[in-house]
Amino acid sequence: MGLNIHQIRNDFPILRQQVYKKPLVYLDNGATTHKPKVVIDTIKDLQELHNSSIHRGIHYLSEQMTIRYEEARETVRDFINAASTSEIIFTSGATGSINAVAFSFGEKYVGEGDEILISEMEHHSNIVPWQMLCERKGAILKVIPFNNRGELMIETLDTLLTRRTRIIALTHASNSLGTITPVKEVIRRAHERDIPVLLDGAQMVQHGEVDVRELDCDFYVFSSHKIFGPTGSGVLYGKEAILEELPPYQGGGDMVEEVTFDGTTYNTLPFKFEAGTTNFMGAIGLASAIDYIRSVGIAEIKQYEEELIGYTLHKLKGIDGMTLFGTAKDRISVFSFLLDNIHPYDAGMILDKMGIAVRTGTHCTQPVMDHFGISGTIRASLVFYNTKEEVDMLIEGLERTKQMLT
Repeated sequence: MGLNIHQIRNDFPILRQQVYKKPLVYLDNGATTHKPKVVIDTIKDLQELHNSSIHRGIHYLSEQMTIRYEEARETVRDFINAASTSEIIFTSGATGSINAVAFSFGEKYVGEGDEILISEMEHHSNIVPWQMLCERKGAILKVIPFNNRGELMIETLDTLLTRRTRIIALTHASNSLGTITPVKEVIRRAHERDIPVLLDGAQMVQHGEVDVRELDCDFYVFSSHKIFGPTGSGVLYGKEAILEELPPYQGGGDMVEEVTFDGTTYNTLPFKFEAGTTNFMGAIGLASAIDYIRSVGIAEIKQYEEELIGYTLHKLKGIDGMTLFGTAKDRISVFSFLLDNIHPYDAGMILDKMGIAVRTGTHCTQPVMDHFGISGTIRASLVFYNTKEEVDMLIEGLERTKQMLT
């Protein structure tokens, strides 16, 4: 049974508005996804009727909010098939999660001359924290290259992995090229050498099933706002045995067991890594978003988006003077391209006046742009509430842009 796109679009109030007296065509989902009404209503209800800090109160509101927060943790655990809720840590987002691992893991296991391995197609948030770690520790950052199709050259792992490699941090799906990386093969080769692997799933969890135990990754991170939930919240999954050994990266309330001026003992997992008052409403909103996409059907979403990918690629390739960056066979519905000699900002501004929202620039992947010798691209990123009719409107908009600027 296919998706009821009309009903799905009705679930997202923002999609019903007009921009410059034109129907909104929102194709910037790689930056942030919209929220269904059920998520909006969940946050509104929490603010209006249930607001109270978690874990610290014995009164009714605090106890109820704590229950819902921990239920949200179980929802996330089940969604990615983690073994235990102890492995689910709520953070400010994928960036916060990566920084947490870079600091905690780095403090314990990385020293001078050790090596961190990332890929050439990483988002800046999976580059800079590791660079900062290398600067602190005198470690070395090494890079897995990709070819001109945007495919990771994993054959280089045999020479890149050494006895000094301490961790691999890799995107599960590229936010600028759309490539789904061969993470299982990377993890297999890494684990043969007892090297842990962190996967950045910020662009993957909204497009299909993620099973961290089947992947056998050691860490997995993603952001709520990229999976139809509220901003300012995200998830760090880590294998319990590894998390137990890591020191906390922040100190404060709730992550402690006992505090004296002579010393402090830390709380158990996952609370050891959740210092201070967390974004508990964001976590509950994330759980609501997960419940929503499950009600739609994850398999159905994946099948529909695969149809959108094929349709969009066919339409884009029909535009004369269009150059697509990222042509890997295994991909998500993210498309980066340029039109002739038209600057992407100029194209983006014209499309905006037509009600079409795309992203222009480097997409926080400047090394990807450097690889191709360009300054940026136009990026259209689609999810399951987008339609083939919207793709047609994009194509028409691009053709009109060419007529105006060439």
